[in-house]
Amino acid sequence: MNKPFAITLDVGSSLANKTGSWRTERPVYRDLLPPCNHACPAGENIQAWLYEAEEGGEGYERAWRKLMEDNPFPAIMGRVCYHPCETACNRAELDSAVGINSVERFLGDEAITQGWTVTADAAASGKRVLVVGAGPSGLSAAYHLARLGHDVTVRDAEEHSGGMMRYGIPRYRLPREILDAEVSRILSLGVTLELGVKVDDVLGAMHGEGFDAVFLAVGAHIGKRAYVPAGEAARILDAVTVLHSMEGEEQPLLGRRVAVYGGGNTAMDVARTARRLGATDAVVVYRRTRDRMPAHDFEVEEAEEEGVRLKWLSTVKRAEPGLLTIERMELDETGFPQPTGELEELEADALVLALGQESDLALLDDVPGIEVSDGVVQVGRNLMTGHPGIFAGGDMVPAERTVTVAVGHGKKAARYIDAWLRAGVYEPPPKHGLAELEALNTWYYADAPRSLQPTLELARRSSTFEEVVSGLDETTALFEARRCLSCGNCFDCDNCFGVCPDNSVIKLEGRDREAAGRGYAFDYDFCKGCGICAAECPCGAIEMVPETV
Repeated sequence: MNKPFAITLDVGSSLANKTGSWRTERPVYRDLLPPCNHACPAGENIQAWLYEAEEGGEGYERAWRKLMEDNPFPAIMGRVCYHPCETACNRAELDSAVGINSVERFLGDEAITQGWTVTADAAASGKRVLVVGAGPSGLSAAYHLARLGHDVTVRDAEEHSGGMMRYGIPRYRLPREILDAEVSRILSLGVTLELGVKVDDVLGAMHGEGFDAVFLAVGAHIGKRAYVPAGEAARILDAVTVLHSMEGEEQPLLGRRVAVYGGGNTAMDVARTARRLGATDAVVVYRRTRDRMPAHDFEVEEAEEEGVRLKWLSTVKRAEPGLLTIERMELDETGFPQPTGELEELEADALVLALGQESDLALLDDVPGIEVSDGVVQVGRNLMTGHPGIFAGGDMVPAERTVTVAVGHGKKAARYIDAWLRAGVYEPPPKHGLAELEALNTWYYADAPRSLQPTLELARRSSTFEEVVSGLDETTALFEARRCLSCGNCFDCDNCFGVCPDNSVIKLEGRDREAAGRGYAFDYDFCKGCGICAAECPCGAIEMVPETV
């Protein structure tokens, strides 16, 4: 039978007089993975940059720089990301989730206003990388590769950079001056951008021009079509073409009555764009019910506020000039829509199909080893295709098609490409356990209602392309950052130091603090293992573990 530690000591030992010698459990500091970090497709260390932002003042720049370690587009992402981090936020169980996305936007906008820049501190590697596509994934990869010391060239067939951030997201959600500012910052690292250059021969470009690796980031710029019986003069367009044409000199002519067929965010964007172009009636036709609609709730709510109508359980049967025939649907026991035979007519000058997008993969036709399945390129966990040195990410690989996911792919690919160029292997660091709400002592957190972002007055929203949602001011951004619970990670609250009855919690300073990675340590000679510190830690950063001899 194992005896307690103190019983194994000689009575005359000096250790026998120390109160910690009778301990059966000891407290240890731990780091857990915050749920917001875990949910972020871009792999941001959200809690770390919120911690810096909580200080305000100079802390904003430190927060921005911490954020920029993972994501080169904070001002963009603060506008277009669907913030899964907030869905995962533990604070939502107390009052409401921390407005992570709005604080990120504040930091991104502040960086543009203040002219903050980043540098490529790594030594030049002498390696050259070609990035095909100047969208979120390609530009993210270029940013991280440049900071790792590589010579990067980005080529894109369009006249302007940004990919689907420019050609798929309307200006009222993402002002183009914000997009241009964050792209310019990437180019300032020495990245070469070649626009209006279509890459048709990947191997020719790679080997003929001396590139050591290629990252393919071709966006989904081709709208999916569906067969709709139509009269000769019926006007049928696809959503991708409509949104793309908004960046040209001439805006698309949709008419006064516009029907949009589809249920995703792109369908909402097209309907809202049609209203701004002068449509008196914009209606979204969707064959399922609202709860099965892939569009995000806030997109649907904003569309309805702007006068967009939604027609559920409906499908387009035929299109004639100025008129659509609609069939009513009903859901079967599996939730799949079935026709009912009930028809009605809907007046519409144009029908816009918003049924999804595909990537143009013709540039891969003659590349050996690359496998294409269901319209996407198959890649390994390192995002390398079946051809050595050719990597791919973003819309052209199997994944959710969002800007945030694409940015995350760019960062991930850059790290694997860097390792491949240096004849090494990149292994992602192991992740800590997840910080569940049960690990926190929420008694210490006061109620703090979320700060709401102001929106443009409704009368102007449906008639202009001004940005609909405004950012937080400094006061509200600071308040919102301070709502973070710091789940699973010490934030120097001094609670353990204050509640310890044995004064066995030591405050660390200078190099000791730096070495420990936190501001406290335990003096186990005097810690009796009472567990008060663990019980009273607000963020769950202390756990009790069995004592060992």
